[in-house]
Amino acid sequence: MVTVALAGCSGADELPANLRERSGHDAHAAAASSAAASSTPRPDLPLRAGERFVEVRLPAEYTPKAPTPNGTDDYRCFLVDPGLRTDQLVSGVDIRPDNAAIVHHVIVSKVEPGQVAQAEALDAAAPGDGWTCFGGSGIRGAGVSLDDADWVGAWAPGGGERVMAGDIGIPLAAGSRLVVQMHYNLLAGSGSDRSTVRLRVSEASGSRRKPLATMLLPAPVELPCRNGRSAGLCNRAVADVDLAKRFQEQPTRADLLHLLCGPVRSGPVQSCTRPVREAGTIRAVAGHMHLLGRAITVDVDKGTDRAQRVLDIANWDFDDQGSIPLAKPVAVRPGDSITVTCRHDQSLRDRLPVFRDQPERYVLWGEGTTDEMCLGIVLLTRP
Repeated sequence: MVTVALAGCSGADELPANLRERSGHDAHAAAASSAAASSTPRPDLPLRAGERFVEVRLPAEYTPKAPTPNGTDDYRCFLVDPGLRTDQLVSGVDIRPDNAAIVHHVIVSKVEPGQVAQAEALDAAAPGDGWTCFGGSGIRGAGVSLDDADWVGAWAPGGGERVMAGDIGIPLAAGSRLVVQMHYNLLAGSGSDRSTVRLRVSEASGSRRKPLATMLLPAPVELPCRNGRSAGLCNRAVADVDLAKRFQEQPTRADLLHLLCGPVRSGPVQSCTRPVREAGTIRAVAGHMHLLGRAITVDVDKGTDRAQRVLDIANWDFDDQGSIPLAKPVAVRPGDSITVTCRHDQSLRDRLPVFRDQPERYVLWGEGTTDEMCLGIVLLTRP
């Protein structure tokens, strides 16, 4: 399971990425070294007919700490109960980090009623509130499908409430719980956190809203050091071992992505193409990278006469992330393909304060803030 981005919903006031004003990497350079990562609060959008708010908070104040030696990140999962007695449809997600200076991102996923006992056991087995959860939540059977992930929503810098169009919603069954996965960046600050999640919900029974699914498109990151250096952490094998130690994974997700996407050559640009297995209609798209990201695109049937670009962020800004609604939904069917492509740049580490005391390394897909990711997030309805 990959960790990133972003709410499966979109504000009606958002413009396509190539039409927005962007401040580029100078903005997230400041955010990486200060509390500037928090977004300006937006006015609440009014509830629509049949909607209500359900709000949950982390169980208590939590002070992040790296669970492994030399670690600079803490991934902590918290189990919360939205108290749903009937089936609901989520039509808006508002995640409010309490200490935004240290919150890299938040992912909220659903725990089906049949998985609640397993989640409670994970919580009880770990000291304190929550449990360490690099990658995914650790709940068996949760989030295993990249074609239909269990996400309810997410937050990354620049995020506010994401309200879906009036005809779609994310199903949440009666008796479900939520897992709130917090990624804390320990290089960015200190202190405790008790973040809040507010859902906009309505009764599923009798609703004409179409269920919204989330398709995840991860791609490898294989970014070598500059000037041909290959000693120490500039050696891919050494960097891979370091990832395995920091995030307690073997094999690493960096290696597993080669099984998903096929072999790739190292370099600043990487991509992955995945087949469409079930018909659907793309309603919104998002991307996620970290601080060395430069650009990200998502294409349907790339390289064919049917090609359509559904996401084009030519100047990646870590502090301005969110899903972007398509002005015209795009239909996909089995046999089509979707490709995510990312470009990363090692030279950005010379400009960003968070890298000041970090040696240059061969950069791979990793859970840490100073590692990298390449992820497309496609929000679509099914027939």
